[in-house]
Amino acid sequence: MMSYSLKTRLICLSFYTCLLFTACTNNKKVDVSNIPVDVKIERFDHDFDLLHTKPLTPQIAALQKKYGVFYTDFIERIIKIGSTTDTNYYKNLRDVFAGKAYTDLKQDVDAAYKNTDKQDAELTDAFRRIKYYYPQKRLPKVYAYISGFQAQTSIGDGYFAIGLDLFLGADSRFYLSPSLIEAFPRYISRRFTPDNIAPRVVEGIAREDMFPENDKTTNLLSKMIYNGKIMYFMDQVLPNVPDSTKIGYTNKQIKWCADYKSNIWRYFLEENLLYESDYQKIQKYLTEAPFTPGIGEDNESAPKLAVWTGWQIVKQYMEKHPNITLPQLMADNDAQKILNEAKYRPKDNE
Repeated sequence: MMSYSLKTRLICLSFYTCLLFTACTNNKKVDVSNIPVDVKIERFDHDFDLLHTKPLTPQIAALQKKYGVFYTDFIERIIKIGSTTDTNYYKNLRDVFAGKAYTDLKQDVDAAYKNTDKQDAELTDAFRRIKYYYPQKRLPKVYAYISGFQAQTSIGDGYFAIGLDLFLGADSRFYLSPSLIEAFPRYISRRFTPDNIAPRVVEGIAREDMFPENDKTTNLLSKMIYNGKIMYFMDQVLPNVPDSTKIGYTNKQIKWCADYKSNIWRYFLEENLLYESDYQKIQKYLTEAPFTPGIGEDNESAPKLAVWTGWQIVKQYMEKHPNITLPQLMADNDAQKILNEAKYRPKDNE
C-alpha cells in the first residue's frame, strides 16, 4: 500500500521572544488575533507546472532558489523520479508532464483549489495558537504539491507540505478507481477532504516535529496517553474543528464510542491490555481500520479505540488539574500518573 504521509527531515527550532504568557489557559478561550503569524500556502504545484512551459534550466534554478531543500525532497522522495544529479533527470521530468495522468490530476486539483484562502485562514489561526503556547517555536513554511497519490503530507527542514491530490473530496473520481481503492480503502479516502487539511498539518507537526513518540512508549497504556496528549493538543490548537474530523471518525463512530465508553474501558481492563507491550497484540487498537475486531456487534465499533480512550483520559486529567499548562502536559511522560490522577471511571451515555 502506498504511504499517505511522508517524513523527510525534522524541522529545526529557533529562539522567539515576541510573546510571554504565564496564566493557565485550560477551559477558557484565548485571544490570538494579535499574534504576528499569517500563513499563506505556497503553490509549488503551480510553479512546478511551469517546468514544461519554460526553459528547464533557468526554471529549475528558480524553483531551487525559492523552495530550497523541498525541491530536492519532492523530486527524489515524493514523486521519486531519481536524483536531481542524474543524467536522465530532464527526461524524467518531461515524462511526468507528458502523461495524461498528470494532466487529468492537475485539472482536478486546480478545480478543487482555485485558491487556498479557507485553508490559509484555518492554518493561520492554528499556527497562532501554537505560538501562543510555544512562543519559541519556529513554524514551518507551508507548500502545496501534487504527489501522484504518493504522499498526503510531508515534513522537512523548515517546511510542511500538502499533497492536494489526496484532499480532493471523498467522492473524487480518482479515489473510486479500483487501483486507488486498493491503496486507499473508502474508510481512509472518505477523509481526503479540504476540511482535513488543517487537522492533518497540525497533527503532523505535533507527531513528527514537536512531540515525537518516545522509544520507551511501548505498552498500550503509554501509547494511549501519548496519543491522548496529541489529541488534546489538537483540541487546543483547533478548537473549532469537530472531534470526528480530528480523530478521523464518522459521526456514528463518535456516538458509538460515547455510548459504549464504559464497555471499551472494561474490555481493556478485563483483557489485561494496559501493560501489554507486544505490538502484534495491541496494534489493532491504535491503527487505521474500518472497525476494531472483537469489540461490538456487526462490525459497528470505531477503530483506534486506544487513541480515543487515551484522549478521554487526558481530557479528564486536565479537567481535574486546571493549573497544568499545555506545555507541562505535553512534557509529562508519566502515563501511569496521568491515568491515576485522571480517575477515569467512565459511564455510558454520560
